[in-house]
Amino acid sequence: MQNLSPRVAVAADAPAQSLAAHPAWLRLKDAVETLRPLQSKDGSIDLAAVQRHTVDPLVATVRTAVAELAPLFQHDAAYLAAVDADLAKWADTGYREPDFLDSLLAFQPATQREDGLQHLVVFPMYTQNGNPDRNLEAVLLNVVWPDWLAELERTRFDNPMFVPITFTDFTAGYDTNSAVLFPETVAVRKAPERFTWGGIFCDREAARFRVVSTNAVELLGLEIPADAESLLQDQERSQQTFVLWDLIHDRTHSHGDLPFDPFMIKQRSPFWMYGLEELRCDLTTFKEAVKLETEGNVHARDVQYAILFDRLFRFPVSGDRVRNYDGMGGQLLFAYLHKHDALRWRDNRLSIDWERAPQVTNALCAEIETLYRDGIDRPKPAHWIAAYELVSRYLTPHPASTWAKGTEALPFGTTDGKALNKALCDAVLPDEFPLSMFYEALSKKLGGVIASTAGITGAGLQGVAA
Repeated sequence: MQNLSPRVAVAADAPAQSLAAHPAWLRLKDAVETLRPLQSKDGSIDLAAVQRHTVDPLVATVRTAVAELAPLFQHDAAYLAAVDADLAKWADTGYREPDFLDSLLAFQPATQREDGLQHLVVFPMYTQNGNPDRNLEAVLLNVVWPDWLAELERTRFDNPMFVPITFTDFTAGYDTNSAVLFPETVAVRKAPERFTWGGIFCDREAARFRVVSTNAVELLGLEIPADAESLLQDQERSQQTFVLWDLIHDRTHSHGDLPFDPFMIKQRSPFWMYGLEELRCDLTTFKEAVKLETEGNVHARDVQYAILFDRLFRFPVSGDRVRNYDGMGGQLLFAYLHKHDALRWRDNRLSIDWERAPQVTNALCAEIETLYRDGIDRPKPAHWIAAYELVSRYLTPHPASTWAKGTEALPFGTTDGKALNKALCDAVLPDEFPLSMFYEALSKKLGGVIASTAGITGAGLQGVAA
């Protein structure tokens, strides 16, 4: 493997959005960034350490800027009025832990899925895969809802909460790896009875995919079909690819032969359970894309390329090695394709059998679906063990693994279910399935490219040397 500097095939970027240069938006951004270092992890501000006369003008600037921008977002009038009220309430409490439940309930983008519709979003929140603290954040975004996607969602892949979006501009919490806007990240006094929407930034996903895949293909000497090469050259086409991928992936979490608890609530499980769930959703999307391709869908083949490239190249070598469930899923897909002769690494070059790869990928999906179908008849520990056995057939566990020694080595010394589940999870190593030699080498060569994509968007491919 050779060393490469980051590069990407640059597509024609979208024209700059005038809202990003609006004076009120610039004042809003500046005030939020000045507030950031004053906030604690939970979003509160300690007025014993920070003078109130420092904070009040900043919050007043945010409120004034939101009011000035509000006429540009008539469809969000109730939400932006609630934001102003929640900001005022936060100030009245002396900037204790913020509570934006009222404005969260007023914001309903899933009921307004209109291609090109813009939103101004202001919340105290953490950003998943970005900033873990609940800082005040502000985002300008656009909804992506083309007619072809709306028709697929209406007739085939119903997903009423799914909202694909793109960035116009954002504060520092999104100058990170975060590519989602989720309501559960917002600071509230109590969680709503149910969440009704979830936003995914397809422009960031697409731009990151293009950068990493372009570099990986060159690094590994992989020959790819002409349509895959043209996909990597085209930001808009890649965004359309990701909105279809995300639509099907997101709904799959609640569809299929699921165990009683399909890993959708907060709970403690061995991290490979989350890895298999995410991989199941991606492989289900791949399987559906194969069907859509036979029906003439112009984006379906692109979805297959995107899933393979992102899962094989980016996921395994992104993030740290502590319970990295997405990384494990990517490793599993690579190993499965390799063991079934759909992928080869010879003479320092990677090759993929493009005819065989879809069949083998669908076979892995079938193995995971069988695991799930059988799971309804198993106790939870037995299901975890069966899942571990599936993964370890293709990935080599850590030599010091307790789980790899079999059931006789696991801590079954209690009949209390909660205590047993905790003991079993505690027996999992932080890196239960270490990187193979292939991925150790790839991580060293591709790590800088992946790091360079933090904060990237489709407009200008920020942070990446073209």
